[in-house]
Amino acid sequence: MSNANPLMPQMATILDIIAETPEIKTLRVSGKDGLPFDFMPGQCAMLSVLPVGEAIFSITSSPTCRDCLEFSIKKTGKVSNSLHSLEPGQQIGIRGPYGNGFPVEEMKGKDLLFIGGGIGLAPLRSLIGYCFANRDHYGQIDIVYGARSPADMIRKSEVKETWAGQPNTKVHLTVDAEFPDWKGHVGFVPTYVTELAFTPENKVAITCGPPIMIKFVLQALDKLGFAPEQVITTLEMRMKCGVGKCGRCNLGPVYVCKDGPVFSLAELNELPGEY
Repeated sequence: MSNANPLMPQMATILDIIAETPEIKTLRVSGKDGLPFDFMPGQCAMLSVLPVGEAIFSITSSPTCRDCLEFSIKKTGKVSNSLHSLEPGQQIGIRGPYGNGFPVEEMKGKDLLFIGGGIGLAPLRSLIGYCFANRDHYGQIDIVYGARSPADMIRKSEVKETWAGQPNTKVHLTVDAEFPDWKGHVGFVPTYVTELAFTPENKVAITCGPPIMIKFVLQALDKLGFAPEQVITTLEMRMKCGVGKCGRCNLGPVYVCKDGPVFSLAELNELPGEY
């Protein structure tokens, strides 16, 4: 289903709500006739709550999941707080999809290194699920995921059991500091990436997380020998209209909502340093 007017929301029903952490909930939503629209990993959608407003969020489910769309939402403002207050059965507005998505065709035949921090796992999850559903098209998959604490990790059982149980896949988890019940690695994500000493041959690295984490992950990948063309990240800057008309998210000649949110490091290096 799609709208003739890309700025006009359609109604979607909340099927289920998963409390991931005290600050993050995952909403599973469906349109009147199933998925509100088709999309690719990395794309976003605008969610609206009347009369509060609307905000853009990454789609965290894989396009291969045809039952619903999923959005992992952290409480950061009026719209996200309102979304957290809703219950299954209630309706929200939705419009999209927006953005360019990840280059899934160009990644075929490559080993993939996913590096996520906190809520930054959300957009990566869509791509990870897509790659698992098309497993023969991709090589070795490594997933590095970190958070401030074990309680701040999202989709814990999926990450630890489902993902770790996939063929030719390794999951590397870390938290920022020591915690009594945590038996895994302790340390920041960029440092862990350096310690794991990934080699860049025939590999694409995809990272998403807090801006400071991304900054140091990019530095770590550079030291490991990754070329800018081998590194992909996502930006979520001031996106408002979703179609490149309002001008709030422009970076030099590009609009994050239309030309992004997915960019290679090589592309970012050509843009003004505003991100």
